Amino acid sequence: MIPLADRMRPNSLLEYIGQKHILGDGKLLRKALDQKKLFSMILWGPPGVGKTTLARLIARESGCEFLEFSAVSTGIAEIKKVIAGLSGGLFSPIVFVDEIHRFNKAQQDAFLPLVESGKIILIGATTENPSFEIIAPLLSRARVFVLQQLSTNELKEVVTRALKDKISGFGNYDVLINDDALDFLIEGSSGDGRRLLNSLEIAVMVEMESDTAYENNKIVLTKEKIEEALQYRALGYDKGGEEHYNTISAFIKSMRASNIDASLYYLARMVEAGEDALFVARRMVIFASEDVGMAQSTALVVANEVFRACEVIGYPECAINLAHGVVYLASAPKDRRANDGFRAAQEDVRMFGNLPIPFKLRNAPTKLMKNEGYGKDYSMYGDPDLLPEKLKRKKYF
Repeated sequence: MIPLADRMRPNSLLEYIGQKHILGDGKLLRKALDQKKLFSMILWGPPGVGKTTLARLIARESGCEFLEFSAVSTGIAEIKKVIAGLSGGLFSPIVFVDEIHRFNKAQQDAFLPLVESGKIILIGATTENPSFEIIAPLLSRARVFVLQQLSTNELKEVVTRALKDKISGFGNYDVLINDDALDFLIEGSSGDGRRLLNSLEIAVMVEMESDTAYENNKIVLTKEKIEEALQYRALGYDKGGEEHYNTISAFIKSMRASNIDASLYYLARMVEAGEDALFVARRMVIFASEDVGMAQSTALVVANEVFRACEVIGYPECAINLAHGVVYLASAPKDRRANDGFRAAQEDVRMFGNLPIPFKLRNAPTKLMKNEGYGKDYSMYGDPDLLPEKLKRKKYF
C-alpha cells in the first residue's frame, strides 16, 4: 500500500502547503514559473518540507520532461546515459537529483557542462548547507532556495486535508483527533510533514484494527495513541551536518553567556540525538581554558574529569557527568584574556615571522656564544624587555 505521505502529495502548486516566501505572488520562483523561464536551482531544507514535491510540481507547471534520481542509489554514469538518450524538445528537461550533496566533487563536476550548455535544468535537493556540500562552480550556475520547516498552522492544514480527503486520505472514515493529541502530533513532528503524516497513518491504522476502536461510530485519536505512533521524536540532527554545528554553537554560546538553562537544553538535544559524549566533553575542556580561563582555573580540572568520566562510564550515565560539568562551566566567571592574548601573539607571529630573539634570552652552551652576548644581562625579576625589538612594550595580556 502506498504510504499516506505519498498519497497526499499535492497535484498543483495551488494545493502545495508552505514555502510562501519563495512561491508567493511576486517572488522570483513564482514569476519564473508563470513566465516559463526556468533555471537550475538547489532546494535546501530539512526533511519533510516538500523539496521533492516542489520539484515535481515545477516540472508539471512548466511542461518540461522530468527525470528523477537519487544520489543514494544512482550513479553519475547512469544519469548521463539517460540524459544522452533524450530525444530533445521545445524545453530542456528537468533533472532532479535528491540528496545531491552525497555526490562527491568529481561527480558534481559532471553536471557543469550539461547545465552550462542548457541541455538540462538541474534541480538538486539537499538537507545540508550547499556552501559546504555543493561545489562552487555548480552553485554559481544555480539559484539556492531555502525551504523552511512547516509552521504549526501549515501542519494543521496538512492533517485536516488528510482526514477529509476521500480519495487519498481518511475522508471515508469518521476520524476525530483531540486538540491535545493534534498539538502533540505537530510538536513531535518537528516541522516535518512526512513524519506527521506517517505518524497519523500509523495511529489511524492501529485504531482500525483495535477491538475498541470505535466510540459512537468514530475513530478517536487521543494524545496517548499519537504518542505511541510517534514512538521516538526523531530530532533533526545530522552529526556531520549543519544542525550538528548549529547545536554545538548554541551550546558553547549559552555557557559563555552564563545561561545555565539554555546550556542544559542544548546539551539535552545533543544527548537525545546520540551525539558522542566525548565530543561534547572535549568541547567543554576547550571552553574551560578559552572562556573561563584565569577567572577560575579549576574549571580545566573539572572539565578534564568530566571527559575522563565519559571515557570510563559511557552513556547513559555519563550524561549526568556532562550535566554536572555544564552547570559548573556556565556558572563560572569568565575571563578570556589568556586566549585573546595568545591569539594576538599568533597574529604578530604570522605578520612578522621569526623576529630576532633578544640576545639576553638566547641559550649560551658554548664560550663563543657567551662572548657574542648570548644570555648576557638576563634577569628573571620582572624584566619588561624580553620581546623582539620590533615588539618591545607590546601587551598581549
